[in-house]
Amino acid sequence: MQTKFLSIIAAFGLGLIALPSFAMPDIQNWQTDNGARVMYVHVNGLPMVDVRVIFDAGSARDEGLSGLAALTNGLLAEGAGGQTAQVLAEQFESVGAQLENDSLRDMAIVGVRSLTDKAYLDTALATLSTVLSKPDFNQKEFERELARMKVSVTARKQSPAAIASEAFFKAIYGDHPYAAPSGGTEESLERLNLEAIKAFYQKYYVAKNALIVIVGAVERPQAEAMANSLLKGMAVGEKAAAIPAVQPLTEKKVIRIQYPSKQAHIYMGQPGMNRGDEDYFSLYMANHPFGGSGFASRLVKTVREDRGLAYSVYSYFSPMREAGPFMMNMQTRADQADEALSLLQSELEKYIAEGPGDDELKDSISNVVGSFPLNLDSNNKLMGYLAMMGFYNLPDDYLKDFVKNVESVKPADARQAMARRIKTDKLVTVIVGDIAADEAVDEQESTADKKVETTANE
Repeated sequence: MQTKFLSIIAAFGLGLIALPSFAMPDIQNWQTDNGARVMYVHVNGLPMVDVRVIFDAGSARDEGLSGLAALTNGLLAEGAGGQTAQVLAEQFESVGAQLENDSLRDMAIVGVRSLTDKAYLDTALATLSTVLSKPDFNQKEFERELARMKVSVTARKQSPAAIASEAFFKAIYGDHPYAAPSGGTEESLERLNLEAIKAFYQKYYVAKNALIVIVGAVERPQAEAMANSLLKGMAVGEKAAAIPAVQPLTEKKVIRIQYPSKQAHIYMGQPGMNRGDEDYFSLYMANHPFGGSGFASRLVKTVREDRGLAYSVYSYFSPMREAGPFMMNMQTRADQADEALSLLQSELEKYIAEGPGDDELKDSISNVVGSFPLNLDSNNKLMGYLAMMGFYNLPDDYLKDFVKNVESVKPADARQAMARRIKTDKLVTVIVGDIAADEAVDEQESTADKKVETTANE
């Protein structure tokens, strides 16, 4: 019995919880007694279940106190119900359960993966419920986690890639909540206190602001009981208010930040699209052959292979609740950064003007459609899709219609969507590396004080 249990746990820990065959999941929806939305899919196979609770409590809710959402989420399992973090961890480990928690820009996540045997599952869910509804938020753990975040901020200031990323988000989002780093800044972390943590939790970690996703070998009645018991100790509360819309950029900017690195890290782009955007599939398939298909992409072939101007180069859309970024990233030698930027700019302009070739798009569609079943071949992957669909209010037939929507994209659709949404005369470019002192821009200066170039370089 013990050997069988350990074998299951080994597969479980590796995420090898395979769906029995490729078929569109039967998604069921309901609300708990206290107003949380539930999405559930029954999956036969190994006796496992994944449960994830998603709150509209990401860093977009920080309200000027960057790091607040991340620290609140991180403290949930650092003591709850009068039990220490070690005791809580031992309770999960004693039944082979795995806790997950994370905080992103839009959402905060807390969940567990467990065996479905009652002796194991009851303990895993009871412990998760304690973490969710009875966090202690004690001063000692607060100070320890805050200190850890401060170390992380210091480390980011020593990473040219992190410096470039933060400067890019600040430049394209301005005073929008997406502009601030989720992990906080030196200034914001100094202002964080336990009262702010408790207030954030009380406002956003409530039932009506929660989505519960359950995927695994449990029947609907059991899933209903699990969902009700999981949040029974939480306040009902209210759903979070809408965040502001992202404003389009009005001008082109090139921001150069001096850093003692012979390799230049480059971010280039602008606000792109949100989840559920009417152009989503056209833009997704437009980007795939351009810079989203790895070594098969046009950018890799042109910038890296033909010209040898980059170690890595790629592009992608990152849709969020409001317009997430369209980003092109490149790493190159600092002394050839301008040449590489000029080529990147011209390739984007050419692509927007001409769009993908028939064969390029055909190959991309074949690649995306062919790999799609692999995106649903485990409980964990399916869980991720359901969480995204539920949080962003996408239709339940999103997965069923995914292949049809991909295959329906024509070269003209891709070209027109890129032309509508990507404005090359309003791109933001951030370059971090060992550049001339008179070109450098101190990342600590305000936007108004920065030296901004408006040349054609990116």
